[in-house]
Amino acid sequence: MTVAPAQFARPALPEPLAPYAPLVTDVVVFLAVAVGVYLLGRLLVVPVVLRVLRVRNRNNPTLVTATETYLAVAIAAVAVFAGLVATGQAAFLLDTDSAILIAALTFAFGVAGQEVFGSLISGFFLVADPDFNVGDWISWSGGEGVVEAVDFRVTRIRTPDNETVTVPNTELTTNALTRPFGRDSYRVTERVFVAYAEDTERALKELRDLAAAHDRTLEEPEPTARIVDLGPDSITVRAEFWVDDPANRGVADVRSDFRRRVKRRFDEAGLTLAPAAGRELSGSVTVESRE
Repeated sequence: MTVAPAQFARPALPEPLAPYAPLVTDVVVFLAVAVGVYLLGRLLVVPVVLRVLRVRNRNNPTLVTATETYLAVAIAAVAVFAGLVATGQAAFLLDTDSAILIAALTFAFGVAGQEVFGSLISGFFLVADPDFNVGDWISWSGGEGVVEAVDFRVTRIRTPDNETVTVPNTELTTNALTRPFGRDSYRVTERVFVAYAEDTERALKELRDLAAAHDRTLEEPEPTARIVDLGPDSITVRAEFWVDDPANRGVADVRSDFRRRVKRRFDEAGLTLAPAAGRELSGSVTVESRE
C-alpha cells in the first residue's frame, strides 16, 4: 500500500494575496514544528539531562549551568532544522549553489564575529577547567569576586560590593588569574607602612595578634606578618591571614575592620604609621611686574 505525503490545506486568502498562499503555509508549518520541537526539548530533554548532571557532578555546578546554556542553543538549532525539513526546505541546504552561498556567509560571519567566537571557545575551556568553578573566588586584572555563571561570551562575577560584573571569557583565559582561596577559605593580604623610628618587631607582633583575634580568622594556616620592603620613607609590612568562605560574607568588610583595628591598636601602643613622604623643592621663581 502506498502512503501519500501529507497535504496541508492552503489558507483562503484574498485574491491579490492568493499567489502567496504556499509561502504562508510554509511559514505556519515551519513555526508550528519549530516551536513544538523547541518546547519539547526545553520541557522534557533539558530537565532530564540537568538532573543526571547534578547527581553525577555534585561538586561541579559550572558544568551544570554551562550545559543548560549550550543545550538550549542546540535545541533551538534542531528545532530550526526540523522546521525546514517539515516544509521541504532542508534540500536547499544540500544544493551545490546554496552550499557555496552558505559557506561564503559562514566565512563572512566568522571574520566579522571572530571576537564572539573566541569568547565562545574560551567559555568551553573555562567549563573544562577543573580549577574554575561556579562559587569560586577569583582575582584578575580587572577586579575580584565570586563566579556566578559561565555563559557563551561572558562570565558573571559578583564583586565584594555586591555588584555583578560581566567579564569576557577571553579576558579570563588569556590573562593570569589569581585564586587566593583554598577549599572554602580566602587569604586576606594587607600592607602596613611603619615609620623607621618604630620597633618593627613589636609592629609585626601586633599585626599577627590583631589578625589572630579577628572573629573570622581561621586557625590554620596561622596569620603571618613579614617585612617585604624597605622604602625611602617607610618600612612595608605585609600581614596575611585566612578567613572563611568569601562567597558567603563580604571580604571588603573584613579588610575595613582589620584596618580600623590596626589604626586603633597602633595608636594605643604608641606605634607610628609612616607619615606622608616629605618632598623638598629647590630653585628660583622670577616675578615680573607689569603695569
